[in-house]
Amino acid sequence: MTQKKAKTENKIWTVVQKHLMTATGYMIPFVVAGGIIFAIAVMLNGHSQPTTGWLGKLAQIGSAGLALFIPALGGYLAYSIADRPGLAPGFITAYLAVQIKSGFIGGIIGGLLAGIIVNWLKKIKLSSNYKVLGSIFLYPLGGTLLAGGIMVFIIGAPIAGFMNYLTDILNGMKGAARIPLGILMGSMIGIDMGGPINKVACTFAQTQVDTLPFLMGIMGPSVCTMPIGLGISTFLFKKKYSPAESDAGKAAILMGLCGISEGAIPFATADPIRVIVGNTIGSAVAGAIAAWTGTVSHAPWGGLIVLPVVGNIGGYLLAVVAGSLVTAVIVGLWKKEYVEQNSNSTDDADIDLNIEEF
Repeated sequence: MTQKKAKTENKIWTVVQKHLMTATGYMIPFVVAGGIIFAIAVMLNGHSQPTTGWLGKLAQIGSAGLALFIPALGGYLAYSIADRPGLAPGFITAYLAVQIKSGFIGGIIGGLLAGIIVNWLKKIKLSSNYKVLGSIFLYPLGGTLLAGGIMVFIIGAPIAGFMNYLTDILNGMKGAARIPLGILMGSMIGIDMGGPINKVACTFAQTQVDTLPFLMGIMGPSVCTMPIGLGISTFLFKKKYSPAESDAGKAAILMGLCGISEGAIPFATADPIRVIVGNTIGSAVAGAIAAWTGTVSHAPWGGLIVLPVVGNIGGYLLAVVAGSLVTAVIVGLWKKEYVEQNSNSTDDADIDLNIEEF
């Protein structure tokens, strides 16, 4: 591979990653609202989906959110690429991907396809009289027909077949066979604390919550071990952390309990290598334990707030505690002792530098 080709491929991946992050940000509220409401209905009904009464209505509301998040992913992916004219083609093509059972991969491909096609259509020159008509009529219509047609007639069935194959493989994994997957997912979740690698693993698990709940059983503990572990570390190794970091540790534990991995970011900003390594290993341990114990979760979220809809709560808690302690100990032992800086004192070098500057 030539250097020019490698640079081109890296540039393409960077652009695609940017659009995926935008789309994921828009999709998450659908997942959270629908998933949590559905999980509450399942919890109150006793770990099975209610179909009647007020719990059935509650489950219906949650199911609506879960039914919409893949179309939202595709729609906002196309919107990120092609602006407003791409929105409808992206939503519709991703919806078609769901209908033909090609899953979230079909939704992503559908959104990319719709965005690229609409962008291509926008390059067709129109007279000034027809520009508004193009944005609200020609581009959405053409983009939907072309992207939707490609999804339905050409690529939908192969993607659906691949998704069924992948689901069968994952469903067939038992006990120890799931441990490598737990390690991989946990590592991806821990390495960048809510960044693109984390989002890939989390989105994969969230979009399979209804068919492969053991993936959420892996994600749930892994996503909260980083902030909880770093918070614990500030208590176990007090001399290693500044007063500000100690205060951040308390907030990090609370955020971890709520499944918000970004609580670890302030620590990673101050000491990236030690914290990222500790986070990655701790989350990998949590993922491995959750996979080994057969933990499942019926909510597309993490932390301890989802415990009412977790299958094998003991395994889930063991994964959280073990992963958090691993992170806490690795980072705490590795860090240097904190030395308070005296902002009022200056040495000779500082004085000479200041003189030279003036």
